Amino acid sequence: VAIGDNNNDIQMIKAVGYGFAVENAVEALKAVAPYTTVSNEQEGALDVIDLVLQHQSPFA
Repeated sequence: VAIGDNNNDIQMIKAVGYGFAVENAVEALKAVAPYTTVSNEQEGALDVIDLVLQHQSPFA
């Protein structure tokens, strides 16, 4: 699992099975991330962690 918002996160997102871009990420990252979450100003990373811990999609 990886969560990113900027160009320096692109390779990391490509390398993992579950790559998330936050809603306010740069367009280049959103183009390669298979999943998205809410903005990092709205605790997007925390939302992804909750999905993992609660075994919700896409981690179900």
